Amino acid sequence: MNVFELTRALVDIDSITGNEGAVGAFLQNHLAKIAEHTGGQVERMEVEPGRFNVLASWDKPAVTLSTHMDTVPPFFASRDDGEFIWGRGTCDAKGIIAAMAGAAEKLLGEGARNFALLFVVGEERNSAGAAVAARAPRGSRYLVNGEPTENKLALASKGTLRFELLARGKMAHSAYPELGESAIEKLLDAIEAIRRVPLPEDPLLGPCTMNIGTITGGRAPNVIADSAKAEILVRLVGDAAPIREAFGRAVGTRAELKEVLAIPPIRFQTVDSLPTTVVSFTTDVPVFGKSWGEPLLLGPGSIHVAHTSEERIAKKELSEAVGMYADVVRRLLA
Repeated sequence: MNVFELTRALVDIDSITGNEGAVGAFLQNHLAKIAEHTGGQVERMEVEPGRFNVLASWDKPAVTLSTHMDTVPPFFASRDDGEFIWGRGTCDAKGIIAAMAGAAEKLLGEGARNFALLFVVGEERNSAGAAVAARAPRGSRYLVNGEPTENKLALASKGTLRFELLARGKMAHSAYPELGESAIEKLLDAIEAIRRVPLPEDPLLGPCTMNIGTITGGRAPNVIADSAKAEILVRLVGDAAPIREAFGRAVGTRAELKEVLAIPPIRFQTVDSLPTTVVSFTTDVPVFGKSWGEPLLLGPGSIHVAHTSEERIAKKELSEAVGMYADVVRRLLA
């Protein structure tokens, strides 16, 4: 398969987080055919029943190209036109998988060895695949992580700090609100207090931002709500501790602030002459740590269309990524 065919074949396999088994099996089979004729080996890294990472390696890997197999919902199949391939996962990150596989074939055709491909599950939720891989390193000195950076090398990426905000009240008939205690009103007051907390900025990464992603609660319009919950995500540009403490003070006794996830911002390794960028999203890299080597972040596609109904990747950018990944591996091996 060429890079366009492989991208479409991958996109057409539903692999919303938690359901990566079919796409993992497809990739294992595809890479096994390449490895069979080039002296490589392919293995599964079991994550949990029905979910596994796929690792293909040629001799002892010094450089590993890696990205994720899972996508956000909803699934929709691929289509293409003269300029783009469309579909869920085209840029985040199945087009990247195809480009990395194409780069591997290109390198092997030149006689290159000592590199690997590692495709993991769970990046869109909790980086479960990266956590498993981090406990099973293979000696790689560089990890080239693939995310949509428009074929520019990322200098840094923001971190993530995620909370659940839980408010509790007392049910009553809405005609007699004095007999109850509204959890929703408490939650709204707590959210408003959090929104007033000033957030830091970083000279390279820019401003720290916050998103109130979900609000749920209550039982019926005529019942005073006894419970309510919000989910809040902060894009970190520095230490999480000051924000954690400021949010706790702002919420006070109105609600319970539960920390769900904290991933720090990352500065990345660079390669001379490649164009650079800074990204606001979070990746698997903090979970990998340096178990698979010094991290780099690079990939085709735009994050601005990832996770949307307009997700797509430019064919020109996808083709360029094959050569770009091969070039980066050559440089790092040297």
